[in-house]
Amino acid sequence: MVDNRAHEEQLLKDQIWRFIANENLHNHEKYVRKEFNIKNAITGIKDGISSKTSEKNRLISEIEGLEAQITSVIPSVNEMNRLLKAYNFTNFKFAYTQNQGNYRLVRSTGEDVNQTLSEGEKTFVTFLYFMHLLNGSNNRDLITENKVVVIDDPISSLDSNVLFIVSNLILKLIDDIRNNQNNIVQLFVLTHNVYFHKEVTFNKKRSKGGKLHDETFWIIRKVNNVTEAQSYDTNPIKTSYELMWQELRFATQSSSSTTVQNLIRRIIENYFKVFGNFSEDDILNKFDEEEKLICKSLLSWANDGSHFASDDLYIEHPLDTNARYLNIFEKIFKVTNHHAHYKMMMGVEEADQSEIPHAQVS
Repeated sequence: MVDNRAHEEQLLKDQIWRFIANENLHNHEKYVRKEFNIKNAITGIKDGISSKTSEKNRLISEIEGLEAQITSVIPSVNEMNRLLKAYNFTNFKFAYTQNQGNYRLVRSTGEDVNQTLSEGEKTFVTFLYFMHLLNGSNNRDLITENKVVVIDDPISSLDSNVLFIVSNLILKLIDDIRNNQNNIVQLFVLTHNVYFHKEVTFNKKRSKGGKLHDETFWIIRKVNNVTEAQSYDTNPIKTSYELMWQELRFATQSSSSTTVQNLIRRIIENYFKVFGNFSEDDILNKFDEEEKLICKSLLSWANDGSHFASDDLYIEHPLDTNARYLNIFEKIFKVTNHHAHYKMMMGVEEADQSEIPHAQVS
């Protein structure tokens, strides 16, 4: 080894490096594999960034094209005419002009109506354009911005037909907000009109007048020059007909039969006589001979208690009288096939037969 020192020294070095390489072969393979994967990942990410950048630029160009269409008046004119036709509103329609960004109103004959519009029609035109503007903006930069929308008494000077259209457009707007189909994050509707309030708050999912999870009801009052807003857990605005049923529900357990008599008379008059075109004879003829006398007794009792003072010489337990005639009152709705209306107005659940105590009718 001494004589061949140079050769043996090189051989030893080679053996040592071979040993080190063999001992670290696993680590080396792991390192090479990891480095290779990292390089591949970096390459993939760079390719992905490049692809997404190209896609982003394409979408930006597409958005700019769509924005140009939205800020144009042409789509607005087409959409508003479609709405007018859908609701069979033929008093006027929207038409294009030579000036970009403008439109005009014409009658079916083609005559301009800008000088002959009534106050109600002007209000309606303004509202239609406002509703369509909610889907976009006159400013390209604001088209995709979130919006808080305030609609303040939009039915001033409107006839009943247009009021119906306005109410339905607002209801559709509310549905679109709930379904996240627009970029409106909050909607305020203010009104003095009870009928309009009833129309825009109608929702079959609302149970017994209660509010839904995403809505609130407020009444704004001005007292001594101070404006106050009071919130309510249920819809505070009701029609006089709904209030009668509400009072009847309270009066069923009352010790006074006079209130019940008056309420029964007014409900029968409103629902059957005014709206349903039922006379008392029509109602009586729905009963068989035995129950007809009892029903006639109810109608006489209700009319007597509504128009005359109670006779002090005749005393009967009020709760018995209430229960007896309330059962016949419910039976009137059954025999006329309107029992569902009775249960809805009395707040009777489907599983319940009635909230009124069932006394024997005699």
